[in-house]
Amino acid sequence: MKKQVCLLLGLFAAFAVSAQEKEKSKKQVEKANFRVQIFQKVDSTEIILADPDPEFQEKLPISAVIRDSSKVSLSDMPHAAKIDSVWRAELTNSDLYETIQKSIAEQDYEEVVFDDLPTDTLKARLAKLNARTPFNIEYNPSLESVIKMYLKRNKQAMERLMALSDYYFPMFEQELDKYDIPLEIKYLAIVESALNPRAKSRVGATGLWQFMFTTGKMHDLNVSSYVDERMDPVKATEAAAQYLSRLYKVFGDWDLVLASYNSGPGNVSKAIRRSGGSTDYWSIRRYLPRETAGYVPAFLATLYIFEYADEHNFQPKRPEIPYFQTDTIQVKELLTFDHIAKITGTNKELLQFLNPSYKLDIIPFVEDKNYVVRLPRTKTGAFVNNESAIYQYAEQEIANREEPLPKYVETEDRIRYRVRSGDYLGRIAEKYGVGVSSLKRWNNLRGNNIRIGQYLTIYPRKPVATTQKATASSSAKTNKKGNTKIYTVQRGDSLWSISKKFPGVTVQNLRTWNDMSSTRLKPGMKIKVSKG
Repeated sequence: MKKQVCLLLGLFAAFAVSAQEKEKSKKQVEKANFRVQIFQKVDSTEIILADPDPEFQEKLPISAVIRDSSKVSLSDMPHAAKIDSVWRAELTNSDLYETIQKSIAEQDYEEVVFDDLPTDTLKARLAKLNARTPFNIEYNPSLESVIKMYLKRNKQAMERLMALSDYYFPMFEQELDKYDIPLEIKYLAIVESALNPRAKSRVGATGLWQFMFTTGKMHDLNVSSYVDERMDPVKATEAAAQYLSRLYKVFGDWDLVLASYNSGPGNVSKAIRRSGGSTDYWSIRRYLPRETAGYVPAFLATLYIFEYADEHNFQPKRPEIPYFQTDTIQVKELLTFDHIAKITGTNKELLQFLNPSYKLDIIPFVEDKNYVVRLPRTKTGAFVNNESAIYQYAEQEIANREEPLPKYVETEDRIRYRVRSGDYLGRIAEKYGVGVSSLKRWNNLRGNNIRIGQYLTIYPRKPVATTQKATASSSAKTNKKGNTKIYTVQRGDSLWSISKKFPGVTVQNLRTWNDMSSTRLKPGMKIKVSKG
């Protein structure tokens, strides 16, 4: 009996060991299969990864596909392909700006019937907001009509703005907190620009925070033919925080700060005088410009709707890439969005959204400027690790272009213009993107008459060269010791742009003749543009 028991125990043990071995073998097979990547060969020489391991797919090095900078064949990375096309369209759509501006301008403050929000409920919620914010959010019928109008007619637009706010608000709050500004001021950017960094008003105010050209220059937001820093979300937000902080030191009241941000401190000061010295916004409101009179109610209505979004059943779509999942890389050579999209697999529309200050989808390289590209964090490591290959590819592609890239020109805040034959105020105004009335005001002109040779002061909105650049033929001088021509590098020059100025000269010629290991140039540098 004992022998039978022992035999049975032995058999059970054997079966158990066998089962364990099978399970272990099964796990090993599953683990191995998880790591196996199935390559599907097609007619072309390109290898396509079918059903890639999600952990492995992001580790494919850019250097694996960049072998020859003249023969780059790169496809989208899987992560970029997953970005929802509908969300991408929301990011690049600008119609919200017109919608918000129109609603402010046309607000009639008539009673709006909206049964889902009883007046007593609204009063109670406004009282709570008033208690926890530095703004005067006391109930009044005008504010009620704006809130109900937004809820009744603008719900879809508000949901889209809430989706965009998920990207922008963390960055806004970071900058506002740095300057000790109430975080609720973030809603100001919705009223100003509908969170569109490329928004432009009819008078030229630009960006998320709607800076005029001269005000932007005062805050180091520079404009060139390639870049408008008023459209840079980070730089413009810091400039806005600085400006708002200064306004608060003047008025000591955040309602008046909002009004002065929109219409200027001068208009608010005049409204205070006309009201008999009152510093309460609702008391001076009727003395403010019409646009500003509707501006603060629009801000407060936006604040209410965002703070009580859940109670009104708003269901915004959330961004695939939050702000804090992006990072910046300083650009060391000129790159286009097409280059970056092709190399990193980042969708071009996403690049435009993340980098709105580059007007031509080109990131220039200028010696005394620090231009950066913002990318999803999943792309930055691969970009940094393969910078040399990326710049070589970009340089080769630019050299082979049929059409040259536009020249980099900085916009000055003020120029002196000499009137020429055939000029008239309307023509000059159109050339520099300004209004005729502005030209008259800047130059104390009572009529439209101007004379040839007369000088006008202009604050242009369009980029213009500040000095006449010398032509290539006059810039290149012949060395007395031989037939070698020497060219003096000018601001914005690249080897490719210089090569185009001298027929038969290539980028490689310039590098060989000047024994150059890098393509970097500095203004004033002298280089050979002929063999000698």
